[in-house]
Amino acid sequence: MMFVETIALFAALVCLLGTVAAALHARHPVRRTLSAALSGAAALGAVNLTAGFTGITIALNYATAFMAVVLGAPGVVTMLLLRAMLLLN
Repeated sequence: MMFVETIALFAALVCLLGTVAAALHARHPVRRTLSAALSGAAALGAVNLTAGFTGITIALNYATAFMAVVLGAPGVVTMLLLRAMLLLN
C-alpha cells in the first residue's frame, strides 16, 4: 500500500469510528444513523442536480459517497467548500 492510501484509509476509519461513537450516545442510534446517511446522500444528489445552475459538481466515487453517507450533510458541505476553494485558484 502506498503512503497516501494508508493515510486515506486511516482518515476514513477515524471518521467511521467517530460516527459510530456519536450514534451510540443517541437515544435512537439506528434511526439517527440512517437519517444522517439519507440526508448526506440526498445532499450529494442535490448538489449534482443543481450543477447546471451553480457550475460546481462533486464527482460520485467511493470517497465522496463514503463521506456523504458517514458524515451526512456536513460532509457534503465540506466537500462543496473545498471544491469552491479549489476553483477560485
